[in-house]
Amino acid sequence: MTIRRRMLGAIATAGALGLPRLAHAAWPSDRPIEVVVPYPPGGGVDTMARMVLPVVQAKLPGARFVVVNRAGAGGQLGWEQVFAAAPDGYMLAATSVPAMVTYPMERTVRYRPMEFTFIANVVDDPGGLFVRADSPIRSLADLVAAGKARPGQISYGSTGIGSDDHLLVIALEDLAGIPAMTHVPFNGMAPLSTALAGGHLDVGAFNMSESLALLQAGRIRSLGQAAATRWSGTPDVPTFKEQGQDLISGATRGIVAPPNLPAEIRERLEGAFRAALSDTDFVREAQRLGLPLAPRIGADFRNDIAALETQLRGLWQRRPWKES
Repeated sequence: MTIRRRMLGAIATAGALGLPRLAHAAWPSDRPIEVVVPYPPGGGVDTMARMVLPVVQAKLPGARFVVVNRAGAGGQLGWEQVFAAAPDGYMLAATSVPAMVTYPMERTVRYRPMEFTFIANVVDDPGGLFVRADSPIRSLADLVAAGKARPGQISYGSTGIGSDDHLLVIALEDLAGIPAMTHVPFNGMAPLSTALAGGHLDVGAFNMSESLALLQAGRIRSLGQAAATRWSGTPDVPTFKEQGQDLISGATRGIVAPPNLPAEIRERLEGAFRAALSDTDFVREAQRLGLPLAPRIGADFRNDIAALETQLRGLWQRRPWKES
């Protein structure tokens, strides 16, 4: 029996017995809700999911969330799995945008991003560029100069072709007139940060929240953050704009469900995420841990992603980023 049928049964029973209706009924607890994180453990998407889901679970009586890391193709495999799953509330996916919407522009994928059921955005995380602590590249201007002086010889790592990290560097190259640097895509933040800290890359492109541990340990330095203003978690890192490069870029991270999720299930999930993201203790803990919260629920979340997809399609037409 699907969760939809159980929930419809709960409505009928509630009406017959005078009990609270579905909005207050317990979530069927015979199976956990599996949340696919399509990246290895330790990155920003994984951290977001593992932080918010226990709070959501507390707001959804009877529900049990289980995070499953299923990395592959920069997130593509996990999103394909969830897109094809039954819309019964038992499988969700953690997202990273723009990657989720750019992949279909550059290659064949088995999902259509705007057909997912958008549940909640949790985080907007500014992009940044980083070097090892002992790197001779000390600023964004140094990187621009090095890229021009040694065309194609500066290597940078990202979490995948078409990821927000990759697009950040492409945008900087375009804006500053840097010949294309050598891109090294990784399958997640953990292997990327290891390669950067180990001296195997000149530059790492990833999000500011993902950098905190390595920055605090003194193993890397940030050349700049691509935010409108300095993020409170890294107040000492200048923005790109402060350094003469008017560029804003980053990642949004949230939760989606398969297409055609029934309204009664979607509304329960949206309500639980809305309550979790406004929970005072959660907000305080997110601030303490450097999680840049940006709550948007349901249609608001989808509308933002739809607008971004339109912008990115324009960028793809002007300067396609596909790599052979």
